[in-house]
Order: sequence, then structure tokens, then C-alpha cells
Amino acid sequence: MLAWRTFLEAHAAIVRRLNDELEESAGIPLSWYDLLVQLQEAGGVLRMHRLAESLLISRSATTRFVDRLEGRGLIRREVCPEDRRGMNVVLTAKGLDTLRGATPGHLDGVARLFTNHLSKAEAAQITEILGRITSQ
Repeated sequence: MLAWRTFLEAHAAIVRRLNDELEESAGIPLSWYDLLVQLQEAGGVLRMHRLAESLLISRSATTRFVDRLEGRGLIRREVCPEDRRGMNVVLTAKGLDTLRGATPGHLDGVARLFTNHLSKAEAAQITEILGRITSQ
């Protein structure tokens, strides 16, 4: 239980600081940054249901979340050409510019708040352990 509690406390502290720093430097919260990264890593387009799965939130919550980013011009929705019933979420040029502008500061924050506190062996060990847990 001590390991679990320490993990939760560390996660919450790091996420809170990264969120605050992103909002201050780039004007977006960490959850928006995560969505933009996922779209960029997927080649700029994701099906709405895949996005909901990757964000670990409900489809209805994803719809409201996407509405906010679409309202800021960071993404847009398009009908899926392969399945006209489905929707794609598409990264816009403004969204990509926002992501590119936010990334250096975010990576610096991740290093300062997390990775700089670990040796290469410790980082590899944490990666292996958390990978084992998430692959269940």
C-alpha cells in the first residue's frame, strides 16, 4: 500500500505542476496537450471512439472534450470516409502549431519533475514495471 500511495502522490504532484506550467506557457491544459500529441502520433487523424479509448474517458465526455478543442480551432471533426456513420477527429494547422509551441516547455518540465531524478537503470526499471502493469 505504501508503494501504491507514493505512486499516486507522485503522479498527482507531477501532473498538477505540468498542467499549471502548460497553462501558463502555452495557454492549454495538460489534457489538451495529451489529445494533440495522440492525434499527431496517429498521423493527424483518429476515429472518435479510438480517441475516447486512448483518453480513458466515456464517449459522451470525449464529445464534450472535443467540442472545447474544436471551439478553439485546434481540431475539427469530419465524417469518416470509410464508414459514414463514424467521425474522425483531425488535428488542424493551429492545433499542430500549438502542440509544437508547447512541446519544448513540456518536455523540460517532464525532465525537471521526473526523469532528471532517475538514473538510466531506474528509468528502465520503472518503464518495465509500469509496462507490465498496463499490459494486463
